[in-house]
Amino acid sequence: MKNQLVLASASPRRRELLQQIGLEFQVIPSQAEEQLLDGETPEEHVIRLSLDKATEVANRKNVAGRWFIGSDTIVLCDNQILGKPRDNSHAAVMLKQLSGREHRVLSGYAIIDRQTGKQLVEAVSTKVWFRQLTETEITGYIETGEPADKAGAYAIQGLGICFIARIEGSYTNVVGLPLCKLTLAMKELGVPLTI
Repeated sequence: MKNQLVLASASPRRRELLQQIGLEFQVIPSQAEEQLLDGETPEEHVIRLSLDKATEVANRKNVAGRWFIGSDTIVLCDNQILGKPRDNSHAAVMLKQLSGREHRVLSGYAIIDRQTGKQLVEAVSTKVWFRQLTETEITGYIETGEPADKAGAYAIQGLGICFIARIEGSYTNVVGLPLCKLTLAMKELGVPLTI
C-alpha cells in the first residue's frame, strides 16, 4: 500500500495528518508553479493548484503509485489572499490584520487515480476568529520562527492556537488537509482505509 498512495507535498503538517489516520504513503513534493491567475477566485485558485501538484507528480514516469494527493491552503482576510510571509515585518503586518477579526482558511485537495484516470477535487472553507493581539504577543510569536513558512503567518497546530478564539468548520482544514472530506473522496476512489 505504501507505494500506491503518494502525497505530492513537502508539508510536514500534511504528512502528520495522513500518518495520524494510519495511512502508509510516499512523500514526493510537487514542483508545480504556485501563482495566482488573473480573475481566479480563491476557491478556483486552491483547486487548480491542488490538481496541478497532484498531476505534476502523477505524470512523472519514474514515480510508482496509483493515488496521488495534492493540496493547497490559503488564508483569506478582507478578500485578500494571505500567503506565506516574505519576512518578519510582513508576518507582523499579517498578524495585525488578523488580530481581533474573523478570516477564512481555504484548503483545496485533489486526488488522482492513475489506474482509472478518475480525479476528485474540492475546496473546503473554515472560519477562524482571532482574539485581539498585543504588539508584544505579535513580536514574541514572530521571534519563535513559527510564522515563517505558514499561510497567514500562523500555525493553528502550534503556538498560534493561543490566538484563536474559535473556529467554525474543519480544524484539520486549517492545518492543511480537510481530513473528513478527503477520506470520503479517498473511499470513493478505492483507497484502502482502516475506518
